Amino acid sequence: MTPTPAYDESIPVLTEVVAEAAPPAEAPPADGVPAADIVEAVAPAVPAAAPTAEDHENNAWQALEERLVARVLDRLQDRVELTLEDQIRTSLAPLLDHVATRLAAELRDGLQHTVEQVVSRAVSQELAHLKSRTP
Repeated sequence: MTPTPAYDESIPVLTEVVAEAAPPAEAPPADGVPAADIVEAVAPAVPAAAPTAEDHENNAWQALEERLVARVLDRLQDRVELTLEDQIRTSLAPLLDHVATRLAAELRDGLQHTVEQVVSRAVSQELAHLKSRTP
């Protein structure tokens, strides 16, 4: 039995994810109006307080969290797709075998019926031809 490694090298560690993470691009809403414009139009006019160092730190942590979540989800997506595909194949294999078996049986029955009709017609034609030749 082969010893399992302490960690899977294909899974990035947190420091790799943080170092590689790029800031996500903000997508505009479906109607093309930037979200900031919508918020300004809906929000009551309240004088904004000057951002504090704590606000900047919280925003930085929140941005880091969002980048980490996006990065981890990107990395997991391929594995999830492969696993799902394997499970679907495993689940569908017995069903497809059953369908193939029934289809083969129906084709065999249909072919047998067609061959019987062709042979019967050929024998009838041959007998009619022989009857017409005899005086």
